[in-house]
Amino acid sequence: MQVLVRDNNVDQALRVLKKKLQREGVFREMKMRRSYEKPSERRAREKAEAIRRSRKMARKQAQREGLLPAPKRVERPARPPRPAALA
Repeated sequence: MQVLVRDNNVDQALRVLKKKLQREGVFREMKMRRSYEKPSERRAREKAEAIRRSRKMARKQAQREGLLPAPKRVERPARPPRPAALA
């Protein structure tokens, strides 16, 4: 995985790297590998994850088709404009 550092802004590059690792599931994988997981526990966990994913997909599909109400959107306050020097 590669992240470019622009204008010596290492903090922003670290934030981007952390977000990419989070999206890929690296932190979750590291946490799971800290201790041994029995094969039966692994099968049960993977089955539960698959059920959760399928239910989520079915719920999203029902919302798209209008069978379920869409979740309420949270209105966030608008960000103040950034100075031209930083943009």
